[in-house]
Formats: sequence, structure tokens, C-alpha cells
Amino acid sequence: MSSGSNETKKKKLIGFSFAFQGLWEVLKTERNFRIHLSVSAIVVLAGLFFDLAAWEWVAVITIMAMVIILEMINSVIERIMDFLSPEQHPLVGEIKDISAGAVLVAALASVIIACIIFLPKLF
Repeated sequence: MSSGSNETKKKKLIGFSFAFQGLWEVLKTERNFRIHLSVSAIVVLAGLFFDLAAWEWVAVITIMAMVIILEMINSVIERIMDFLSPEQHPLVGEIKDISAGAVLVAALASVIIACIIFLPKLF
């Protein structure tokens, strides 16, 4: 085995380490992220209870991931904007609002998808 191959593996492990640090940071500091994660855990438990079909799992996991990813991107955008413009600026506020709106749209879509999948199983 060449040393180049070992170096590649080491770089990949370092990359994963940074990614996990990012996940830990958002988990520690972002209340909305923790809320979305908690709701996702409840939805997974409900999915197990109701024995979702494969296509239902695909829909549920996809929308949960989208909400969580958008929440993380929203957090990044807020931090970037706070760094670039520590003073209040109307355009910065608009950028933050639009970013938060993207999370809201995904969260509303997740509620609709959950209703489509779970309500028929309740009635």
C-alpha cells in the first residue's frame, strides 16, 4: 500500500471529523434544529409503529432531511450575515428572512406529507 493511499484515507477522516463538528455545533447552538430533529425522531417512531411502505419511508426521510438541511443552511446564512454586517442593515434582515422562509416552506411541506401518509392510517 502506498503512502499516498494512506494520506487520502487520513484526509477523508479529517473531512468527516469537520462534518461531525459542524453537526455538533448546530445541535448545541440552534434551538430550531433540535426541534426539527426531535420531531423527526417522533415521525420515525410513528413510521415504525405504522409499518410504513418503502415509498412512504422514502418520502418521509427525504422531507425530514430537506427540513434539517435547510435549517442548517439557514444557520450558516445567519452567521455569515452577522459576520459580514454586525450592524443592522435592512438588506441583511431580508436575506435572513428569506432564508428562514425557505425552512418554513419545507416544514409546511413536511406537515402536508405527514398528513397524506399518516392520517389514513389513523382513520
